[in-house]
Amino acid sequence: MARIVMKFGGTSVADLDRIRNVAARVKAEVDQGNEVAVVVSAMAGATNQLVDWCQKLSPLFDAREYDAVVATGEQVTAGLTAIALQNLGVDARSWMGWQIAVETDGQHGKARIASIEGEELIARMKIGQIPVVAGFQGIGPDNRITTLGRGGSDTSAVALAAALQADRCDIYTDVDGIYTTDPRIVPNARKLAKITYEEMLELASVGAKVLQTRSVELAMKERVRVQVLSSFTDAPGTLVVDEEEVVEQEIVAGVAYSRDEAKITVRKVPDRPGIAAAIFGPLSDAHVNVDMIVQNLGADGTTDMTFTVGKTDLPRALQVLETARQGIGYAEIASDPNVAKISVVGVGMRSHAGVASTMFRTLAERGINIQVISTSEIKVSVLVAGEYIELAVRALHTAYELDA
Repeated sequence: MARIVMKFGGTSVADLDRIRNVAARVKAEVDQGNEVAVVVSAMAGATNQLVDWCQKLSPLFDAREYDAVVATGEQVTAGLTAIALQNLGVDARSWMGWQIAVETDGQHGKARIASIEGEELIARMKIGQIPVVAGFQGIGPDNRITTLGRGGSDTSAVALAAALQADRCDIYTDVDGIYTTDPRIVPNARKLAKITYEEMLELASVGAKVLQTRSVELAMKERVRVQVLSSFTDAPGTLVVDEEEVVEQEIVAGVAYSRDEAKITVRKVPDRPGIAAAIFGPLSDAHVNVDMIVQNLGADGTTDMTFTVGKTDLPRALQVLETARQGIGYAEIASDPNVAKISVVGVGMRSHAGVASTMFRTLAERGINIQVISTSEIKVSVLVAGEYIELAVRALHTAYELDA
C-alpha cells in the first residue's frame, strides 16, 4: 500500500465530465488499496476570468482582496470533485487551505508556505476518507486568505506530499510528461522518462509551464518524488528525481521559452557605487521580481541599466522607478513588453564546452538579434524580440540534436 498525492490541473477539471474522469482515476487508486489525497486547481479559464475582473476594476488592486477573489476558483473545484467521488461511493470531503491549515507568509498574491498541519488529513486517510484539497491557497499571519502565485497548486501538492510523508506526488495535466520543448512548436519533441530536479527547476524558472518553479524547488529540498502524467491517457509519465537516478545524461535536456517578459532600460544613471542598490532596492521592496540584468559600459559619468521583469509587473515597476527617480538620478526610462526569453538547460553542460557558442551561432544564422544574455551552471538564456520565439526554439532544438 502506498500513500499518494494526486494533483489535477485546470484542464483536467475543466468541466463536469472531466471532473467525473478525475473521480474515476482517484477511485482506481483507492481500489488498489492506496491511501490518497487529492489537490485540485480551478477549472480551466476560471482564474483568468477572476484576475481579469480585478485588473479591470483597478490595475493597482489591493493584493489582499485579489487573493479573496481568485482563491474561489479552487474552492469550487474541490467541492465538485468531492461530490463526484461521493457519487462513486467513495468517502470524500473538501478542504480549504485555512481548514488544514496551510500556513503562509503575508505576501499576498505570491505567498510562500511556512508549514502544513498534516496530522488530521493522515488520520482521515487511514480510515479510508479522501481529502480533496483546494490548491493555490493558504492562510496568512493576519488570518486572511493568501494565494501562492500562478501555478501554485503544484506547490500545494508537493508541500502536502511532504507533510503527509507520501511515497509519490502525481501531477496530472494535459500533457503526458516532460518534453524536450513545447510539442506545439516542435511536433517531434521527445518525451523524457526521467529528468533531474535541477534541470526541471531551471526549465520551470525560464518558462516551461508544466510545473511551477517553487513546486520543483520544494520537491528537491524535501526529496519528494514527482511524476508528471496526463489525465486523459494511461501512458507512463516523466519522473522528476535525483541526478543519481538518471543514467544517461544529455548535454542539453530541453529548450524553454517565456512570453511573460518585459524589458526595462534605465538610461543615463550616475555611474557610481550604490546605483544598482538605488534601482533594485525599491523594486525589491515592492516585491517586483527582476530577472536578467545588464549594465552597459559607462560613458561621461553615466551608464544604462537594462533588466527584465514579469510582464504583469511592468506597470508597478515603472511606477516604483518613477517614484524613486530623484534618488536614482536617471534621465529617462524605456520599456518593451514585446520580448521573449529563450533558454537551453542541461546538467551535461557542467562537463561539456561549446553549449553557449552553439546557441549564439544558431540564432545568428537565423538573423535573430540577442538583446540580453544570462547564464548559470546548467543554463544559458537570451532575450530576443517576441516575434522570433518559434523560429528560435525550432532552430535550437535541432542544433542540440533533441529532435525525435
